[in-house]
Amino acid sequence: MSAAVGAPLNAEPSPPQERADHNLPPKSYAEATANGSDGTTGGMVFQANGAASLNNVNGSTKVNEPKQNIDDGRVLYDKHISHNGEKLTSIKPDETYGDGRKHDTKPTTKAKGRTGNKEDADNGKLASGRRAGAGWERSAIRWAPLNVPLQRRLQTLVVLWHTMSIPVLTTIFLALCAIPIAWPLVIPYLVYMLIYSDEATSGTLSRRSSRFRRSKIWSLFASYFPARLHRTVKLEPTRKYIFGYHPHGIISHGAFAAFGTEALGFSELYPGITNSLLTLDSNFRLPFYRDYALALGLASVSRESIENLLSKGGADGSGMGRAVTIVVGGAKESLDAQPYTLRLVLNSRKGFVKLAIRVGADLVPILAFGENELYDQVDSEEHAWIHKFQMLVKKVMGFTVPLFHARGVFNYDVGLMPYRRPVNIVVGRPVKVVQQGGKDGKVDEAYLDEVHRLYVDELKRLWESYKDTFAQERQGELEIIE
Repeated sequence: MSAAVGAPLNAEPSPPQERADHNLPPKSYAEATANGSDGTTGGMVFQANGAASLNNVNGSTKVNEPKQNIDDGRVLYDKHISHNGEKLTSIKPDETYGDGRKHDTKPTTKAKGRTGNKEDADNGKLASGRRAGAGWERSAIRWAPLNVPLQRRLQTLVVLWHTMSIPVLTTIFLALCAIPIAWPLVIPYLVYMLIYSDEATSGTLSRRSSRFRRSKIWSLFASYFPARLHRTVKLEPTRKYIFGYHPHGIISHGAFAAFGTEALGFSELYPGITNSLLTLDSNFRLPFYRDYALALGLASVSRESIENLLSKGGADGSGMGRAVTIVVGGAKESLDAQPYTLRLVLNSRKGFVKLAIRVGADLVPILAFGENELYDQVDSEEHAWIHKFQMLVKKVMGFTVPLFHARGVFNYDVGLMPYRRPVNIVVGRPVKVVQQGGKDGKVDEAYLDEVHRLYVDELKRLWESYKDTFAQERQGELEIIE
């Protein structure tokens, strides 16, 4: 065994003098090194472009790099000269060489913000600790720059106010309750709000303020996204209407901009029609917020409220020229408000159609392209247990809260502010309705189904007509899930 191990792997001599003594032709130093017979350390390394070069060869020295062109346009470099004068050549890598390594290589200590180490300190050199704030430079959150135009800052401020208006106004009321000197005002206000006030359902719109609805702050709100209202046909001011807004989205910002204010010019597009956006009746039991909503002309979405709004006032005192806007899908549809999709809860929603037949109001479908893109939320299909819990909350409380997020005030990735994405609200053609019901309130079921079908058909027509204009990045078609 020892003899076998000690035997040379290549009996042919490599040094030039020995080869001459044995009448052998000269052999290059590189060949000898590759065979390993002369005891030197080294090896042939094949580079990414197929060229070979010699690494760590004893006695080799770097020289200036004369270059010459070869047939395929690449550049040939002389890289090293060995001790016997032989040159080793390689092909210059292309410009993309090493690009992949930039992403695969772990950051060095210096890249992490350190400027020295223990060895430097031992050698008497200055050693420094980690650089504070280095991690923020690599943060995945995109922060808003400081030089944002004033108009965009004001837009953000108004949207922030509207988004946080319920908790802010409720907090102000609770703070007043903690101040005894304010009790003479707070207690009568509570008694009036809880017992005597019926402005949200009376249909008189006595607290509605046209000046507040036309305020320039709402123009800032609508231009944040931006939102636009589009009319397909004119509506007669001598009839009454129920507008159905789709989809619900998370907070229905488009519905508020178009029908809760005059920011998008509803009165100019539909002159002679007074429209009221409807919301949950529970919102009118929130101190201070109810007054804010009533000033904007909002009303309760209850049956009593709708019947009063569409049977009082107007051009002839019987509701002609009046309109209400209902976000039909409700809380259940909001749980399916995924960006670039349109999933509607509509087949099971026939109550608003029945009300329209009872009061003789034409039905007008509205499709808001971009409403679902304003927020991201947890997918109900991927997290079924979360969806079940949300439905339980809806059953018990009457509403539910989607787990959503979008951007922040000072960043573009984390927060509860909606994204700045366009919302295009397209108002369709009215579905003519013949009044039925009378005092008993009974509506023919066949006629109810027919009107509902016509309404759905018009909504689908809006989608097919304008999806290539306003939903170019869609990930699916309109889908009625329930």
